[in-house]
Amino acid sequence: MNVVDYVIIAVIAVILGLAIFYIRKAKKSGKKCIGCPDSGACSGNCGGCSCGCGEKKA
Repeated sequence: MNVVDYVIIAVIAVILGLAIFYIRKAKKSGKKCIGCPDSGACSGNCGGCSCGCGEKKA
């Protein structure tokens, strides 16, 4: 492995770490559906969200 491989691995590790940090922070703040624009007021099943993230696709 050369230096470029280590840099790529480090960048991917940082991105994954930041994603995990964001998810944990959002869950601790009470958001039920992460990524849903109404997640602060969401009931958890997302059927009533304006984003439609819980709607069944045909």
